Amino acid sequence: MEPTIRTRNLQRHYQMGDELIHALRGVDLTVQRGEYVAIMGPSGSGKSTLMNMIGCLDTPDEGEYWLNGKLVSSMNDSELARVRNKEVGFIFQTFNLLPRANALHNVELPLIYAGMKRKERVVRAKQSLERVGLGERMNHRPSEMSGGQRQRVAVARALVTQPSILLADEPTGNLDSATSRDIMQLFEALHAAGHTIVVVTHESDVAKHARRIITFRDGKIAEDTTNKEQIH
Repeated sequence: MEPTIRTRNLQRHYQMGDELIHALRGVDLTVQRGEYVAIMGPSGSGKSTLMNMIGCLDTPDEGEYWLNGKLVSSMNDSELARVRNKEVGFIFQTFNLLPRANALHNVELPLIYAGMKRKERVVRAKQSLERVGLGERMNHRPSEMSGGQRQRVAVARALVTQPSILLADEPTGNLDSATSRDIMQLFEALHAAGHTIVVVTHESDVAKHARRIITFRDGKIAEDTTNKEQIH
């Protein structure tokens, strides 16, 4: 079976004034289907650049990236947009919800972009909200919810397209410690259900929930370790 994520010699450079920044310096990475991986590192280490590559938001200057056996690093913008919508479920620190839309409509959005008919869309969105424990809150707007509930809506939206990867960027960054634990327990349940999860974080408390922890420094993988605490 093909790995979900495979990169070879991934490189990304940015020009900042007169300086050439090497954000990624030849990254080789494989993530198997169903893995739960945390990517850590200080600011400027390359972890956010890698996240943008994995999420098909950016393309490498050199090297290759395969997603489910498809070479996405050679795709054009419209092909990348299709892959991004179908294969990647994004979860952001700031939730990125439409403030005037209720939870159900927020979760429906990726299916609208995918061209799904309304009846099927609503069924899928309701199921997704029920999976994250918000079946009774689907008619509430973000302003009527707690931070933890808003992040659960964001997780439901990420799940609704049945993606290959759940890609979370600092998913507990705007939450208190008790709510953070609730969200990480939700991630545990999603991993147990077979989802492939990649969490980008600088918080060790978040990373410790993953089964594998990859640490970036200076655009390279400095460490790639199995989290023995999570092996049963």
